[in-house]
Amino acid sequence: MAKYAIGVDYGTESGRAVLVNVQTGEEVATAVHPYADGVIDEQLPGSNRSLPHDFALQNPQDYIEVLKVTVPQVLRQSGVSADDVIGIGTDFTACTMLPVKADGTPLCFLPEWRANPYAWVKLWKHHAAQPQANQLNETARQMGEEWLKWYGGKISSEWLIPKIWETAEKAPEVYAAADKFVEAADWIVWQMTGEEKRNACTAGYKAIWNKQKGYPQNEFFAALHPALADVVETKLSREIYPLGQKAGGLTAEMARLTGLNVGTAVPIGNVDAHVSAPASAVTQPGQMVMIMGTSTCHILIGDQERVVEGMCGVVEDGVVPGLFGYEAGQSCVGDHFAWFVDNGVPLAYYEEAQTRGLTVHQLLEEKAAAQKPGAHGLVALDWWNGNRSILVDVDLTGLIIGMTLATKPEDIYRALIEATAYGTRVIIESFEKSGVPVTELVAAGGLPGRNKLLMQIYADVTGRTIQVTGTEQAGAFGSAMFAAVAAGTAVGGYDSIVDAAANMARLQDVVYTPIPEHQAVYDRLFAEYQLLHDYFGRGANDVMKRLKALKAEVA
Repeated sequence: MAKYAIGVDYGTESGRAVLVNVQTGEEVATAVHPYADGVIDEQLPGSNRSLPHDFALQNPQDYIEVLKVTVPQVLRQSGVSADDVIGIGTDFTACTMLPVKADGTPLCFLPEWRANPYAWVKLWKHHAAQPQANQLNETARQMGEEWLKWYGGKISSEWLIPKIWETAEKAPEVYAAADKFVEAADWIVWQMTGEEKRNACTAGYKAIWNKQKGYPQNEFFAALHPALADVVETKLSREIYPLGQKAGGLTAEMARLTGLNVGTAVPIGNVDAHVSAPASAVTQPGQMVMIMGTSTCHILIGDQERVVEGMCGVVEDGVVPGLFGYEAGQSCVGDHFAWFVDNGVPLAYYEEAQTRGLTVHQLLEEKAAAQKPGAHGLVALDWWNGNRSILVDVDLTGLIIGMTLATKPEDIYRALIEATAYGTRVIIESFEKSGVPVTELVAAGGLPGRNKLLMQIYADVTGRTIQVTGTEQAGAFGSAMFAAVAAGTAVGGYDSIVDAAANMARLQDVVYTPIPEHQAVYDRLFAEYQLLHDYFGRGANDVMKRLKALKAEVA
């Protein structure tokens, strides 16, 4: 009798579930549910009061609705019985965090806090905590905190501690009312099992926790803000659980909500990008997976702990047990292209696309693919949402240079794609300069299957062969794999994520290989990108930050 596992991937705009055959890795059914409130960045639901600058919030009720809608849907589509589902796993964007009461109730669910934006979920791309991140980094340097080097020398505003500190500073009443601050990855597992268990992935990459040394000393947190002196003991937890372990079983309430059986195995929470690595058969040193969607996260497996400039973190057992997982990333990739389509494409292109039965993205890809590399005369910087790696600076902004009155939309579209490829090459070269080899590239996420031009450009720019994962739902698929591990061999699952990957993960036959003549041109263009990257990104010209500050001043 076939056994199945369900993976639920919580993204930026929606949640998606996939039902997977544990023995074969076949995706039997999928379902997607958009968040009703989406990304809350202008006004709170039911309010006409504008949110502060750089806020990005979410409603945790949307996360529950994803389970309520998608899990029964994949069961109906497949005809699979709940009796044959051995586990359900989840993954989340990170750091996405929320303040809760002791029983896990989000503060924003309570009438007295619903109108306070600091009581809501802070999404990963909530960048309003950048001042706190800047001061955290400076304090850590002044105090000689050794752990800072394992995060590339900088903690981002996207990380947990700056977000908590922002609340303590800007909304002390919310900080006091919150019994805990918890990653959404752990909160959803808490709701499913009734067990609060914090995972090693978000703790290691997003909360400055180390498997060997734990959190920084309380003296460091006290130096940031008096209220944070005991933040680990009072608002977090020193109990951290390894990936692949069973967090618990579905509660009766969650079983009713999802249509699964009471006690169905639920693994410890995980991060969307990191869980995508084993789903892409990336489990060995030197292998890197690029999870390409609205943003891109680069996950690299290594067998040693090295310091790499601008990396998001290196965590022991952070992806695969017994190895070191490195994380880097780009904050704006799919969002980059969507911004241009939404704001920079003339009506005639929409009309042509509609007449030909294409999306505007497909039309632009077709037109851009007809060009030779360098023919548009443009170079862009891919910082429309700041730079995550290697500069770790959300106050950097976008740039396109070389435009003339002859520049067309497809020129800009191609230049934006190329910019993200240059950013990935910077990341790869940063790893290799630091003694962490990158021997294989695998692409995952929604973009690789939708845009062949993008993938060929990435191969040409990086000079590397790129394989594509066999699923467009790498996060959900990886979560299903971890669910099979949490269930264990006794019920048809696996003993380890490496075993699960060997049997369930697969790659597509399609392979993107660099075209030598294209690669030669892109080497020249990349040199120009590097000049602009360092000039605007390393302090020689801070015009981007001055303009952003002026905008905030006069807004």
